[in-house]
Amino acid sequence: MTATQYVGKPVSRVDGRAKVTGAAKYAGEFNVPRLTYGVIVSSTVAKGRITRIDATAALALEGVIEVLTHENTPRLAWLDRSYQDQIAPNGSPFRPLHDDKVVYSGQPVALVVAENFELARYAASLVRVEYAPEPHQTNFDDAMAEAYEPPTGRAGYTPPPKPRGEADQAFADAKYQVSAQYATPTEHHNPMENYATTVAYGEEGKLTVYDKTQGAQNVQAYLASVFSMSSDDVRVISPFVGGGFGSGLRPVYNVFLAVLAARQLKRSVRVSLTRQQMFTFSHRSETRQEVRLGAARDGQLEAIIHEAFADTSTFEDFAEGIVNWSGLLHQCDNVRLEYRIAPMDVYTPADMRAPGATQGTFALECAVDELAHRLGMDPLEFRLKNYAERDQNLDKPFSSKELRECYRQGAERFGWSQRNLEPRSMRRGNRLIGWGMSTGAWEAMQDKAGAKATLHVDGRLIVGSATADIGTGTYTIMTQIAAETLGIPLERVEFQLGDSTLPFSPVEGGSWTAASVGTAVKEVCEALREKLFKLAGKIHDSPLGDATLEDVVFENGEVRLHRDSARGIALTEILRRSDMATLDEEVTAKPKMLEQSGYSRHSHQVTFVEVEVEEDIGMVRVTRVVDAVAGGRILNPKTARSQILGGVVWGISMALHEETLSDHAFGRFMNHNLAEYHIPVNKDIPEIDVIFVHEDDTIVNPLGAKGLGEIGLVGTAAAVANAVFHATGKRVRHLPVTLDKLL
Repeated sequence: MTATQYVGKPVSRVDGRAKVTGAAKYAGEFNVPRLTYGVIVSSTVAKGRITRIDATAALALEGVIEVLTHENTPRLAWLDRSYQDQIAPNGSPFRPLHDDKVVYSGQPVALVVAENFELARYAASLVRVEYAPEPHQTNFDDAMAEAYEPPTGRAGYTPPPKPRGEADQAFADAKYQVSAQYATPTEHHNPMENYATTVAYGEEGKLTVYDKTQGAQNVQAYLASVFSMSSDDVRVISPFVGGGFGSGLRPVYNVFLAVLAARQLKRSVRVSLTRQQMFTFSHRSETRQEVRLGAARDGQLEAIIHEAFADTSTFEDFAEGIVNWSGLLHQCDNVRLEYRIAPMDVYTPADMRAPGATQGTFALECAVDELAHRLGMDPLEFRLKNYAERDQNLDKPFSSKELRECYRQGAERFGWSQRNLEPRSMRRGNRLIGWGMSTGAWEAMQDKAGAKATLHVDGRLIVGSATADIGTGTYTIMTQIAAETLGIPLERVEFQLGDSTLPFSPVEGGSWTAASVGTAVKEVCEALREKLFKLAGKIHDSPLGDATLEDVVFENGEVRLHRDSARGIALTEILRRSDMATLDEEVTAKPKMLEQSGYSRHSHQVTFVEVEVEEDIGMVRVTRVVDAVAGGRILNPKTARSQILGGVVWGISMALHEETLSDHAFGRFMNHNLAEYHIPVNKDIPEIDVIFVHEDDTIVNPLGAKGLGEIGLVGTAAAVANAVFHATGKRVRHLPVTLDKLL
């Protein structure tokens, strides 16, 4: 056992100093010898064929080295599966510079490589590309006519469960009904750090690839497969990521083009995307959803029908769990859920923070609010009336669920009991006041992950796994877990990540990193602890005598008898007297599937929101938020709170600001910059009160932790929309809620 307690403490980020001093290097900042610069030329049509590329003017400039196009790209891997990464959907992955075919606007059609960035960018403007355009489809409402059920097989996608009961008949017979259509727009991730790759070309063609990614090993495997390279010949490094939100789960085309150029030129190459190009490789799916709810006079839910359409590309079948949540969140015996995807001439959508759940929960929780209003019931009372004690989708009990306590604590903190049921009944001066709420859930997942640990004779502990830190605090919580498990001072522990040569880790996404990698770190330090104890027992005149591992405690860099703290030995002394400079261990931690399979594992939350609406002009401002979360064991309250804050801010943004607009005449996104793609600023965000409800869960993983990256976002947009209805009496079912929809 250990007596050193770090887990559960609000430890500041161990990587904080590196970030604020500039010591932290990002993908586009690594300096390597003989570096050249690549700038991408993007297509100006959404569909068609390239008939001519004229790079003469660009190549005539001194310092321009090459212009790569489909015409001079070497033959690469042929099969689709060679281009499929760890989480690729079904279909044919996009292949940059593969042929003359254009399948979406903004597609890379050429790469100009020059001795410096400014020259490369100017030369790229001189490349002339001619097209034979073809009719394109970027209007989602029209594309829905070609929608189909997505094939199964994509990692992370669970099809809707089969219908239970007789939902359509139960809806028809219900005393109170709601039938409404909801819509969410296309959105883009827009992390602060643009995507970039720096490829260092080494001896015998070996590559070190500094890439912005949420999975270094995913990118490495992709590159090795596409370019037919040995995995030993390509190393991917990504120590810091300036935000990803799902946009970096799959390899982005800049890494392909940088490696292509480096291999062609036998030079180091850097390729960075512009902010406009950040809109050309992933987005959150646009949706159209219909929700029908039926209830008895006493508020008992009798029917849930949720049908959703979302977009995908013409070359891959991207799918996400949009409707499944409607069969999980509330007790109902008659449920029918359907989901279809519509192909469009756009790039394949990508997972975007709380993928599927945030769109589906918006529709469901707004419909629940509408039904409660129709019944004349308080929305909280309605949810408690229909509280789900088990997961009806899977017909399994929850491993833990403290949502009822979230309701209690959140409502008390917010003052929900003072809410007037009637819309437009609460005012503050000349402003309408609205109070809304929503419930959310997210899967508490664990995946296989590896970790290695090395204890040095000077007392330093180095622990590593190939995972990423996309701003969530992975460096910090893994350091805490390692320090506590081995009983070593926090400042003596270093956690390494973002390197494809480190032990296996899944991509960082889905809120599974703390559970997956954290379990591996705990297990590898436990294994190291056992080794140290055995070594201590072999030392001449060992102070531990005939003790067993259960008799000792690891604390402050020492191992001591629990019953007699005077009898102990420093870990460094164990290594020194064993003539060892280091002691190593490596493990692969796997979920306990047999134990976990009997349960539904989820985190839960409730969001309470207050808005002010200026009646004359329809301007909405969120003025208060209380978010109560049941997220298992909280490893670090400080970084955990930051995760919830980030999710709530994004939910407010989704409700009131974010929307990517398309010009369907050209098939391209119009507001592809941060001046016109609206996101909230400090003035838009109020004080956010986060409550972590205590939850013990011995099933989800050995740490008892549930992921927090998504859960803070899931219910926020619906809570805001419900608050706007309470303030104004106007129901906005198409996000974002903007002035024109209220006036």
